[in-house]
Amino acid sequence: MEHPLSFILFNLFLLIILFTPQFTIAQGPACQSTCGTLQVKYPFGTGDGCGSPRFQPYVTCKPGGEQLLLTTHTGSYPITSISYTTSTLTISPYDMSTCLSMHRCSSILGLDWASPFQLGPSTFILISCTPPTSSLTLCDPSYSHLCASLYTCPAVVSAGLPLFPPTNTCCVYSPANLNGKGELDLRALKCDGYASVVSMGEYPTDPSQWEYGVALKYVNGVLDNNIIDTKCNTCEMSGGMCGYAPQAGDSFVCVCKGGYNTTMDCYSSTQNQGVFWSAASSPTGEIWFRLLAGLILWLLT
Repeated sequence: MEHPLSFILFNLFLLIILFTPQFTIAQGPACQSTCGTLQVKYPFGTGDGCGSPRFQPYVTCKPGGEQLLLTTHTGSYPITSISYTTSTLTISPYDMSTCLSMHRCSSILGLDWASPFQLGPSTFILISCTPPTSSLTLCDPSYSHLCASLYTCPAVVSAGLPLFPPTNTCCVYSPANLNGKGELDLRALKCDGYASVVSMGEYPTDPSQWEYGVALKYVNGVLDNNIIDTKCNTCEMSGGMCGYAPQAGDSFVCVCKGGYNTTMDCYSSTQNQGVFWSAASSPTGEIWFRLLAGLILWLLT
């Protein structure tokens, strides 16, 4: 079929206008199954359109893909481990002290009340407090031996304390809790720093062997649990990543490696399920170039 030259040129002009932005606008990366050394599974995701929309505002992969972060109103915190079986993750705040590195805190640790996270089974040890800490009703004297152990670390001098400081400047906050703003406000407690211990393992008196971090429990909503049971497991078994479509009311999608999203899984025939592009997985410039080239060839025949 032949077309008049004017018809061909007009349609070619329209194609250039319509498709040129696709070459110049960088598309967002597809959902990733890992971020740094951590495996990323539902309800978490590595970016917009990945995982559950309830968790996406709080957990994202740092640009470059080397670190998963939890972001709250008080800052962003590196996530060092995730247990999907116990619905627990561990964060490592930059201002948190350990046996190897102690320092005064310059920021507040906090969680958003609207978020699906809450404090888990961590042991908070407040250090460099105004003595005597026995005046703090939140202190548990039965754990005072932990203060004595932590204060044997040479790094205490970095927190403004002398070597082997008196333990009445230390307090084991157990069970730990946050104030009405969802924050651990050390200034209000008259303490300059803190250490948080996830596990002491087989070395309860050797703080150099303790596992440091702040454990957080996360809670799946009813909708998240239903998606896991009915859709997400099948999607992940097919090699896809569970996500959502912001342009379709945050409805569930399975993000496939082929550069497309489906409403079911990556095994199913695309003729029997919805297939579309989204922010999490959209056509690359190469795909758009092939489409444009095919349309031009059709117009010239």
